[in-house]
Amino acid sequence: MAIPLPAPVTARSRTTDLALVASFAALVAVCAIAPPVPTGVGVPITLQTFGVLLAGLVLGARRGAAAVALYVLVGLAGVPVLAGGTGGPGVLAGPTVGYLLAFVPAAAVAGALGGLARRVAPRWRFPVLAGAALAAGLLVIHPAGVVGLVVRAGLSLAAAVAADLAFVPGDAVKALVAAAVAVGVLRAFPGLLRER
Repeated sequence: MAIPLPAPVTARSRTTDLALVASFAALVAVCAIAPPVPTGVGVPITLQTFGVLLAGLVLGARRGAAAVALYVLVGLAGVPVLAGGTGGPGVLAGPTVGYLLAFVPAAAVAGALGGLARRVAPRWRFPVLAGAALAAGLLVIHPAGVVGLVVRAGLSLAAAVAADLAFVPGDAVKALVAAAVAVGVLRAFPGLLRER
């Protein structure tokens, strides 16, 4: 007697969504606690931005933002998953607050703009995803980071912009790497591109 095989899963399920959200929240946490590079303004250079952008590019706006929101909420609840192994509501009083609070909308923007990759030929996916990641970083994360530096670090606007500019080259590289990784993931799992 032959045992019938289960039907392949083709429809998006809540269980799959939850697993993807939790997995990418964990990925961002790992990126955050990787050894940071200290800077002179109290905002370390970490891989968080890579994880945030990758979550948006791979999962789309809704699930990517949910994954990053889960990560931020777990960190604010006190679990030491934020940059440098910190956690708790006290981080909202620090100079990183602007960057941290920008992560959720940045993942949503990367995901929304990255959704355009569905409409282009595969050879154009990397430029589309790279543009989405760069836009999310430069138009969402960095302006919010500057505001956080002005409000929490007491820097003038000019000094905060100058301090933030030190992060732009590294974040551009992280955005390009996130786009390259996203292309590979979406090639291997094309359903992720369709189900955004």
